[in-house]
Amino acid sequence: MNQSHIVVGVDGSDPSLVALRYALSEATRRDARLTVVTAYDPPEYWSVAYGATMPVTSREIENSVRVRTQRILDDELAAIPSPPAVELIVTGGSASVALIDAAREADLLVVGHRGRGGVRSVVLGSVGLQCVLNAPCAVTVVRPPREQPNVDTAREPAAASRG
Repeated sequence: MNQSHIVVGVDGSDPSLVALRYALSEATRRDARLTVVTAYDPPEYWSVAYGATMPVTSREIENSVRVRTQRILDDELAAIPSPPAVELIVTGGSASVALIDAAREADLLVVGHRGRGGVRSVVLGSVGLQCVLNAPCAVTVVRPPREQPNVDTAREPAAASRG
């Protein structure tokens, strides 16, 4: 029997960290291997967008992204007593294409509700939507936990003073 395989997208955003934690939990529960995928924009974008005077190479960007993502992964793995087998894939280009490609042999693809995109009003981020529509396996879109109001149910409201 083949070992179960889970793929998760991580871009360093809070929603992607929630997705990573979910994927790690599922991989541990299923005794599955986990592939962590992160994609970056090619140097042409970076150079134009940030007005770089010195050309930035793909290798420099990839190394920087790999180091950052590995730190995130190491921090999360340190909290798990028996972590699953994990592979990290860092690639240039579209995050949705990278995730869909990595999920070709997977049982589950996990993405955060929204990543680095700035449009807060959308129901689902563009990467998540592309994955839901095009992935060759089941997709789980993980929403961040809702903040609970700070309510102290053990205390009764103060009785009105009687005069």
